[in-house]
Amino acid sequence: MARSLNKVMLIGNLGADPEVRSTSNGGRVATISIATSRQWNNQAGERQEKTEWHRVVLWNTRGGGQLADTAEKYLKKGDRVYVEGRIEYRTWEDREGNTRYTTEINAREMIMLSPRGAGGGAGASGDAELSAASARSPRPAATEGKSESYEDFPEALNEEDDDLPF
Repeated sequence: MARSLNKVMLIGNLGADPEVRSTSNGGRVATISIATSRQWNNQAGERQEKTEWHRVVLWNTRGGGQLADTAEKYLKKGDRVYVEGRIEYRTWEDREGNTRYTTEINAREMIMLSPRGAGGGAGASGDAELSAASARSPRPAATEGKSESYEDFPEALNEEDDDLPF
């Protein structure tokens, strides 16, 4: 049987503060909205931009991943984040009996990319060094007393700069 893969990786900015709620069995879940943008030049040479909005669901898990709690404590509107997870499609019936559809990213990992003290998300206390919600997601290592981030290397996110050999 052939294997398959459902993996999503996003880098973008939060469009609002996280919405956190508790489930009936005592679990916690946070929902965030992440904006990603791409830019290109049209045939007339005019700069164009398109923004996509992604609904991301962050769960606290029994295995120790406290993504929902971390989002609630450290993330704010405008913060830049990296999220990795899987895409899921759900349907349900609303109160009027209409079938509703949604597409969500069920996050497995999240790393805060906003500099500490900017946007309020990662600068409130010394605990903010816990920038990731899992032990597998540490902040970039400090180099010569300075923390590196994607803002230090904007070309790393440039879609037009593709050096792949295929």
